[in-house]
Amino acid sequence: MATGTIALAELAGGLDLYRTLESGQSYLWRREDGEMYGGDPAPDAWYSTVVDGDVIRVRRRDDRLEWESTTDAEATVRRLLRLDDDLEAIVAAGPDDPLLREAYEAHRGLRLVQDPPFGCLISFICSAQMRVSRIHSMVTALAREYGSQIAFDGGTYHAFPTPEQLAAATETDLRDLGLGYRAPYVVRTAEMVADGEARPAEARALEYEAAREYLTQFVGVGEKVADCVLLFSLGFDEAVPLDTWIRSAIEEYYPDCDRGSYADTSRAIRDRLGGEYAGYAQTYIFHHLRTGE
Repeated sequence: MATGTIALAELAGGLDLYRTLESGQSYLWRREDGEMYGGDPAPDAWYSTVVDGDVIRVRRRDDRLEWESTTDAEATVRRLLRLDDDLEAIVAAGPDDPLLREAYEAHRGLRLVQDPPFGCLISFICSAQMRVSRIHSMVTALAREYGSQIAFDGGTYHAFPTPEQLAAATETDLRDLGLGYRAPYVVRTAEMVADGEARPAEARALEYEAAREYLTQFVGVGEKVADCVLLFSLGFDEAVPLDTWIRSAIEEYYPDCDRGSYADTSRAIRDRLGGEYAGYAQTYIFHHLRTGE
C-alpha cells in the first residue's frame, strides 16, 4: 500500500472535499460510509475510486488531505481533484455578479474534477431527467455488475467498466439495472468506443464548440451532456452545461442571456459568467441553487 498527505495550506483557495465530490460533477467516486449524495457531510469519510486499475482512497483530516492507493497516487489525486488550480485567482477573476459572489462565498474550496473520459461520458448519459443520488446509484450498479473487482486493504472495489466490458451488456440487462430508456444509449456508446469508431478523449484536441459537436455523435449525447463531459473530464473550463438549474438561473437572474437556441444561449451565459472560467462559475451556481445553502 502507498500512502501520502497533501497539506491544504499549500492549495490556493483550499479544498472542500465534500462539496467537490458531492456537487453533481462526478459519479465515479464512492463515499465509504454509503451516504454519498444522500447524507450530511462527514468530515472524516473516505472517498474511493478506481483509475487505470488502481484503487485510490482520499479523506480530509484536519489541515491535510490523506490518500491511500495500490500505487504512488499523489499525481493522480492532484489531477482528479484539480488541486493545482488557483481557486483564489479564479474567484477573483470572476465577474462582479451578486449570485456568483454569493455562491463563491457559500461554497469555498469547491473544485472542479477531472474524471476519466469514458466513465464521465456514460455517467452523464445516465443523468437525463434524474436526481444526482439516482445517477450515482446507476453508475455504481454498472461498476458492480460489469467492472473489474480489485482487492485492496481487506476490501473489494469495483472499477468502472471498460468500453469492452460495457459493450458486452444487453439492453435488457441494463434496463434490469434501472437505466430505463438510457439502456440502448449506453450500450451503443460503449460499442462505438470499444470499436474505435469514436473516443471521447479525442475531443480534447478540438476548439470548444467543435469539441462539443464531436461528442454529440455518441448515442444519447446532446449538447448539455457534451458540455458536462467537456467541463468535468476534458479541461474545457469555459463550458456551461445548460441544465435545469442553470436555465432557472438564466430565467431569474440573467434573462437577457436567453437567446433561444442552446448554442447562442450558451455563448451568452459563458460571456456573462466570465468566459475562461465560466464552467467554474456554473458549478458553484448549480450547487448553490440545488442545495439551497
